[in-house]
Order: sequence, then structure tokens, then C-alpha cells
Amino acid sequence: MPGYLIKHEHVAVAGVADLNIRSLLDRQQFSDPRGVAERLGISSAAWPIFGLLWPSSQQLAARMALRPVLAQERILEIGCGLALASLVSHRRGADITASDCHPLAAAFLLENLRLNGLLPLPYRHGHWAGQPSPPIPWAPSNDVNVDGLFDLVIGSDVLYERDDGGLLAEFIALHTAPRAWVWIVDPNRGNRSAFTRQMAGLGFGMQEERIEVPAVARVLAYRGRLLAYRRVL
Repeated sequence: MPGYLIKHEHVAVAGVADLNIRSLLDRQQFSDPRGVAERLGISSAAWPIFGLLWPSSQQLAARMALRPVLAQERILEIGCGLALASLVSHRRGADITASDCHPLAAAFLLENLRLNGLLPLPYRHGHWAGQPSPPIPWAPSNDVNVDGLFDLVIGSDVLYERDDGGLLAEFIALHTAPRAWVWIVDPNRGNRSAFTRQMAGLGFGMQEERIEVPAVARVLAYRGRLLAYRRVL
């Protein structure tokens, strides 16, 4: 037994076929017998966050389902969790790399690729504070951390913690090509203003779009913002 409970659900994303997603059963799940997550700074309360489907991730996936696939464009999803946006983009033929700092994110991604009959998708360890990667099942030992420059960096609900040192903004700046875009779907977190100032200090302009989706059937209403940053310096 893995030490945690899971569930399977069909996830509908407008414009693309439904995805079969394996996720954690609920927020009460926790299993870190070797202390890998603890050494990465992931508390027991934060441990299950990666393995749940969040409304902002579904909004980001819906955006990526509609966005044109561009030749030779490299995309990076940061804090991917279950990587719904990456799975949607990958199925559509985009060159996308998923990244997270959770020690189980890679294994869940591998299983969800299998469940949906998809070819392997690049996964890299991405930790704002630079913590080293735990072992990743299919990645060479010298190729496990986020590396290189990307034309588009995407993320959903990644501003849930205060980041006075600007570690996330610096991580993004380190991995964005000149004139690159950064898309962050944020559920109106209070940290977005500080993040925008940090991004501006690193040469990124910002356009903001409100997202308001009414409730439909069993789906709750969503209110948030798409924060679109463009590297101008």
C-alpha cells in the first residue's frame, strides 16, 4: 500500500476530449515515510496539495486548450501538481515540460499519461528555493532539474504563500527567453500585487484579465484573474 488513498475521475475541459485523472482522495492524505517531502520543505498540511484538482488548474487547462500550438515554442508549467494544463497541451502537440517540487508529482504524471494513452511528457524538478531534486523514475540523473529557456511559462494558483524574497519571480526570470510570456491563473490571492512588483523589477510588463465563470450543474462558480506578463527587458 502506498500509504495514501486515491480516486479516478473524468475531467472535462472545453475544446478537448475528457481526461481520466488519478488524484488523491482528499486533503487528508499524507505519506512521507522517508522524509523526502520534509527535506524539501513540504509540511504534512501542504503535502496533499499537489495531488488534488484545483479550480485554477482547470481554468488554465481551458486556456491552453484554446491557445494555438506554435512551432518551435517551448512551454514550461511551474508548480504543475497533477499537470492538467500540461496534459491538455501535450495531447494537442505542444512542446511542454511539466515541473513541480513534490516528490510524487512525477509518478502521478506518469500514471495519468498512461491512463490517457499519451506518450511520455518531459518532467523536471522545479523548486523556487533551489532545493535538489529527489529521484525521478524515468529521467537521467543529470537531467532532472528545470533547465534552459522557455517561450511561455504557465502556472495556476502558485501565489498561495508569501514570497518576500521574490524567489518565484527570480525562478521564472531565470528560465524565460527574451520576449517570453508568463501566464498565471490566480484565484484572487492577496499575494499577486507583491508578485507583480517583483516581476516588474525583473523586466516584465503585465496585462490582467478577470475570469468570472458562473456555476453550472455541479461545477462551482470561479472568480480569478489571468495575469499575463511579457518580458520586455
